[in-house]
Amino acid sequence: MRKSNLVSTLSLMLLSGSGHAEESAVNALFQTDVKDVTNQEIVVLEVTYPPGAESASHRHNAHTIVYVLEGSVTMQVEGSEAKTLSAGEIFYETPDDIHSVSKNASDTEPATILVYFLKGKGAASTEAVP
Repeated sequence: MRKSNLVSTLSLMLLSGSGHAEESAVNALFQTDVKDVTNQEIVVLEVTYPPGAESASHRHNAHTIVYVLEGSVTMQVEGSEAKTLSAGEIFYETPDDIHSVSKNASDTEPATILVYFLKGKGAASTEAVP
């Protein structure tokens, strides 16, 4: 489904049967093609980084979407520039990416993210990279 069709469909679903004068707001945040989803599962995690915390280099072997709920985080995959994201922003990595930087951008405030994985059923969500 095209992004504009998806937004229209979601808007209609949220508004149908509603007697309220205010309309719900739908903001399409991310869309990407997924080639093969046979024998796949979706896992959603909430991760809170304490101030200054960071993860060691790793790989997810999954389509991974990070959505920042609060605070700010710095993310980078090998071969790309680091990005610092704030609440409401998204980071995406492919199953082949090495997640070289994943850290709280603040030394004084925590940061919370939602992580969505589309991965092989039963496979580990994360593995260390030497």
